[in-house]
Amino acid sequence: MSKNTKQSSPAVTKLAATTLTDPSASKTAKSLAASVLAQAHTTKQTGAELENVASKVMQSEKYATETKTLRPRRVSGRSRR
Repeated sequence: MSKNTKQSSPAVTKLAATTLTDPSASKTAKSLAASVLAQAHTTKQTGAELENVASKVMQSEKYATETKTLRPRRVSGRSRR
């Protein structure tokens, strides 16, 4: 497995914190937000299950731009296609 050198930006981390406290945020948005915060300032990587959820979010038109912003970033060395 490649070393994860990606870090969420402060803006995305702030959005994640706001999402977790938003009573109207979807379960999916909160899951993605929790992942962002769990990985902040660590070397933790996104698990396969959450990457699958994020992929579905990106392919769907039903999710808000904010939810799509919370998707996990790809690990270095992997394609962004």
